Amino acid sequence: MTTNSGLLLLDKPQGLTSHDVVARVRKVTNERRVGHAGTLDPMATGLLVVAVGPSTRLLRFAQGEVKRYSGTVKFGVATASLDADGEVVEERPVPLLSSADAQLLARGMLGPQQQTPPMVSAIKVGGRRLHELARQGLEVEREARDITISDFSVSATGDPSVWEFEVECTVGTYVRVLLSDLAERAGTVGHLTSLRRVSSGGHHVEDALSLDELEALVVGGGSPFQAPLAFVESLERTTLSEDQERRMRMGQQIEIDGSFVSGEIVAVNARGAFAAILRRRGEKWKPEVVLPAESDRAQG
Repeated sequence: MTTNSGLLLLDKPQGLTSHDVVARVRKVTNERRVGHAGTLDPMATGLLVVAVGPSTRLLRFAQGEVKRYSGTVKFGVATASLDADGEVVEERPVPLLSSADAQLLARGMLGPQQQTPPMVSAIKVGGRRLHELARQGLEVEREARDITISDFSVSATGDPSVWEFEVECTVGTYVRVLLSDLAERAGTVGHLTSLRRVSSGGHHVEDALSLDELEALVVGGGSPFQAPLAFVESLERTTLSEDQERRMRMGQQIEIDGSFVSGEIVAVNARGAFAAILRRRGEKWKPEVVLPAESDRAQG
């Protein structure tokens, strides 16, 4: 029976890459199939949504979730990477800003917009990652991305050059670029000094395990996984009969009673566990993603 399958929420520590965390999960769970949604830079901490086992096929539903971050930005100093890990490349005076002034600047950055990824990033251009080119002193043209900032607030600290912030944004947003742009609007330069992801969709860092907690739980014989259904809570749902499930698992298209707005729905079995993602095909529904029944029993 496959037991290593499901959603895993981890609180990534500072200093590790998201890839490092995935490698640790593979070792602890003894499961090769591990993936994550939404990369966090080594400097960043907080929520990393991880899928293990057959549930990795559901990661795309977590990839597009709206994310929320908190952190700090330092005005007056710019770095090559736009965060505290980069070398200082420019310094400027910091204008005196009231909390109301700073908040007004942040609120002016809300809404749909385009953002150009930084050179120090993992995006590939011409088959090479931008951060590799940046280390060689090269800068190449990057295609701007469509993003949306749905919430952005700042608050003062005891240091007039350091501000705390909270931001809610769509996938693909580089928060360090956003904070660098905020500094420019304030008449100076700036860089990200701390960043923590506090939520992704309906998942929250308060519910996440540390890597040490994960290892202790697994060693103690417990399961750290949430059921695969946790990946698709926002989708419409239908319950299959045993005959429908059998035919669906044979790859057959099936008829389903009920009216659905979306062309993609979740099918649960008679035990209420995840069975499949179904896609509309005319009057019938085709199995799009089907997880092994063993995973359903283990996680249901």
